[in-house]
Amino acid sequence: MRPITSWTLLFAANLMWALQFTCIKLVQDQVGPMFTVWGPMTLATLMLYPLVRGEMRLHGRGGLATGHLWRYLALAALGVFPGQVFMTWGTRMSLASNAAIINMTLPVATAIFAFVFLGERMNRIRWLSFAVAIVGVLLCSGIDPGSLDFSGKYLAGNVLVFLASMGSAFVNSYGKKMLERHSPMLMLFYMYVGTIALIAPVVLLEERGVFTRVPDFTLATWTGLVLLTFFHNYLSMVLFFKALKHLHATQAALSNYLVAFFGVPIAAIWLGERLSVTAIVGGVLVVASTLLITVYDIGARQSTKHESEREPAPVA
Repeated sequence: MRPITSWTLLFAANLMWALQFTCIKLVQDQVGPMFTVWGPMTLATLMLYPLVRGEMRLHGRGGLATGHLWRYLALAALGVFPGQVFMTWGTRMSLASNAAIINMTLPVATAIFAFVFLGERMNRIRWLSFAVAIVGVLLCSGIDPGSLDFSGKYLAGNVLVFLASMGSAFVNSYGKKMLERHSPMLMLFYMYVGTIALIAPVVLLEERGVFTRVPDFTLATWTGLVLLTFFHNYLSMVLFFKALKHLHATQAALSNYLVAFFGVPIAAIWLGERLSVTAIVGGVLVVASTLLITVYDIGARQSTKHESEREPAPVA
């Protein structure tokens, strides 16, 4: 896959992920945090099943060996579950500004996990991209340093947001191992099945009343659930893992800063929030950092690889 194609897939995936925050606002009056994760993920898994079956028949593989089963359970329990559920809970228990700051640990955590699991290393281009993205996200978010509060009353929420970022970083890095055996679609399907099984008991115990309220869902609630199902949990994830198969985990993780770039104008258009000049400047920096890490870094690595291949073999 060409670098520009991988970058385009990441661009589209982050645009869809940016819908999540607005969609949560649309459904929060009638749907609890656990069902907000479990419901759309369950529907997305059902949508994936016919495609997965067709792929398994076509290629004649896709079954789970015992070792693969345990790896997918680890991805679900340590990656997808905290990445989805803890982020929802943590943001509600803390401040949005706190969550935005803490979530910036994702690229660094991914780089660390990628070093442990995949042997990837950070270089100067990646560190530069990371720094540019940090500045851009801060400008996009309009975060007032004086509003940050890491006192004891927000400690639990802050810890949950941090664990959510660690979970996402775990999926970004360790999940690449499963792409050596399974397609992006099959990997996503198995991770979702494991996560649904983990969340289902909690939904049935804590939020089972939501099932009786389904007939009373408003248009806004249905719109939010449909968008979360198709774009956030289905199409965006398929595109992301297709790109991840051809990129380093660190590069893919740094592209996640595009979520802030897209999230601000989406909220401004849909929820009537104001879009400042500072946010626009921040968005430009985020896009620049993503281009740097997904185009320039890849091109530099491929150029180095080609030059090494052209070098003559040493004479004995």
